[in-house]
Amino acid sequence: MLSLDVGRRRIGLAGCDPLGLTVSSLPALHRGSHAQNLQHLRNLCHQRNVQGLVVGLPLDDQGQRTDQAHHCHRYGQRIARDLGLPLAFVNEHSSSWAAAERHGLQGDRSGRLDSAAAALLLEQWLAEGPDVEPVNATPDERGGNGVDEGSCSHPHPSP
Repeated sequence: MLSLDVGRRRIGLAGCDPLGLTVSSLPALHRGSHAQNLQHLRNLCHQRNVQGLVVGLPLDDQGQRTDQAHHCHRYGQRIARDLGLPLAFVNEHSSSWAAAERHGLQGDRSGRLDSAAAALLLEQWLAEGPDVEPVNATPDERGGNGVDEGSCSHPHPSP
């Protein structure tokens, strides 16, 4: 699995071993054109034998989507379709704050904080889900999830 903490300037990245026992932060992707980002992610997915994506949605205190959450949802759907990978979304409310506290990265602008947050998202997904569904072949702005168990074990496999 590959986890993405999508920001406007950088995308934090994290992956896990095939059994989902060890989550590791990876170097953040400094955003360029969609084609450049896609090629970088395609290469990374090939190297790591990625079987699915986890993307964080920054929801507000009431669990409602923020403007950034809408952006992350659209971006996650597009990347998943372009890579041909299944996808799951997790609530990333306060993940950057938690990552900064855990790793002493307050004020970091290098991308280490973004990737530490992506690692927390992947740990959250491994522990809590959500259950998986296939990604639609066309854009789905209704909020569907989709990921297969892929290269990381998942506690809530689909029937």
